[in-house]
Amino acid sequence: MFLKKTSVVGEKNGVSYLNGKVKFQGVSLNVYCYFVDGVLIDTGSQSLHKYFEAFIDETDFDQVMISHFHEDHTGCAAYIEKTKKLPIYLNEKTIDYCKNRADYPLYRQLFWGKRKPFHAKPIPEMFTSRNSTWDVIDTPGHAFDHKAFYNRETGQLFTGDLFVSERTKVVLAEESILEIIESLERVLTYDFQDVFCSHAGLLEDGRAALERKRDYLLFIQDKVLAFHEEGYTSEEIRNKLFSKKYPIVKFSGGEWDSLHIVTSILNEKK
Repeated sequence: MFLKKTSVVGEKNGVSYLNGKVKFQGVSLNVYCYFVDGVLIDTGSQSLHKYFEAFIDETDFDQVMISHFHEDHTGCAAYIEKTKKLPIYLNEKTIDYCKNRADYPLYRQLFWGKRKPFHAKPIPEMFTSRNSTWDVIDTPGHAFDHKAFYNRETGQLFTGDLFVSERTKVVLAEESILEIIESLERVLTYDFQDVFCSHAGLLEDGRAALERKRDYLLFIQDKVLAFHEEGYTSEEIRNKLFSKKYPIVKFSGGEWDSLHIVTSILNEKK
C-alpha cells in the first residue's frame, strides 16, 4: 500500500508554515501548521511526522494552540509534549479524549496515522504571545470543539477547518451546517484581512472569502429547504445539488458525503 507524502515549508506575511500532503488512490489531502510570534498553531498529522517533527525541532515557540481534536491537527502533539515540554492548549471538551489512544476509522488512520495520547490544558478565551494579544473564538460546526485564533495586533485570523473551501461539497457525518454559518458570522464581526486556513493556506482577501462561503451555505440552505417543501427526499435533494461523485465518499465508507449537508440542514430546521 503506497502513499505519496510531500511537504512544503514557507513564510507568508510574517507567518511561517509547514504544509504536508498525503495522496492515495486519487484522494489527496493536505494540512498546515503555523508558527507566529512564539505560538505554534496545530501540530500536523502523525503520518507526516518526519516533516512536522523536523519543523517543530527547528521552531522556537513557547506554546501550542490546537484548533480542534481531529488527528490531522493533533498528530504531533505527543511529540511536542515529549521533546519540548511546553504548554499545549485545547478546548476542554476534548482534553480527556486526547489523553487516550485515538479512535477513528481505518481510512483516516491510513491518511493521517495514529495520533498518540497527549495532555493538554484548557484553552483560554484570550492569551498573550511575545508581542501580541489574541482572542480565542468559538467556531463549532466542523467539530464541536473547534476554535479560531485572532491576533489583535496584526489582524490575522487563523481559522483551522472553518473555511477549507468556499463551496463546500462534502462534509463529515457529524458536521452542522447551521453552526458553521453561525461561526462564520461570529468571526466576521472581527477586524481582519489575512486568513490562515489549515487546508487552503493563506487567503489574502480572507474576509471576502469567508463572506462568500457564508453566502454559499445560506444559498444551499435555502435550496435544500425549498426542495424539501416540494416533497423531494434527502437523497433526491443531494443528487440535484451535488451531482458529482467525489472519491472521498466511497473511500470513507460514507463518513464524508454531500448527503450530510442536506440532512444537517433538514434536521436542524425541524
